[in-house]
Amino acid sequence: MPEVIFPGPDGRLEGRFAPAPRPRAPVAMILHPHPSSGGTMNNRIVQELYKTFQRRGFATLRFNFRGVGKSQGTFDNGVGELSDAASALDWVQSFHPEASTTWIAGFSFGAWIGMQLLMRRPEIRGFVSVAPPANMYDFTFLAPCPASGIIIQGENDEVSPAGATQKLVDKLRTQKHITIHHDTIPKANHFFEHEMPELMGSVDKYLDMRLDPNSPIR
Repeated sequence: MPEVIFPGPDGRLEGRFAPAPRPRAPVAMILHPHPSSGGTMNNRIVQELYKTFQRRGFATLRFNFRGVGKSQGTFDNGVGELSDAASALDWVQSFHPEASTTWIAGFSFGAWIGMQLLMRRPEIRGFVSVAPPANMYDFTFLAPCPASGIIIQGENDEVSPAGATQKLVDKLRTQKHITIHHDTIPKANHFFEHEMPELMGSVDKYLDMRLDPNSPIR
């Protein structure tokens, strides 16, 4: 799991990168939770998402947003962090320009950034959004949402209540040509402290379905 340093819009960014094991392998990028709340690329959920995509043969990157760890710059309330994510994806794609497809995954604040990146990068064909803070940030930019994906929520999420996430899911499901899966993990809080196996089981089940050559979702 080599450490990498690559150029970002506001200085160098620090990451961990697992190169693709074969030509035309897909690309995945994992985005971490809010820096002001201690979020880093070493967050437990971020690491598990990274390992899941890596095991499946993706060229996989997780990285620290500006001002976190060895990444240069200062927190920019999401604006600069979105630019960081775009630069990070550019960096991965410079190694894998022939990638068969691109996925984005994020936890909490990272899910919000990831969904914004989805709107700007048509090559992203799938997403995993864990506990998106639908009550704290505006998600109306998803109009229309360009790709299918899964939103996973803790039943007892104290940061982003399940009702706010359900409204987001309901809105996205009115759109044609995409399919939004939604899983609620019983008893789980925002951080899935005791429900990590259930969370990752949900992710794996969804990826099994989406990555099957016969999947009805493209």
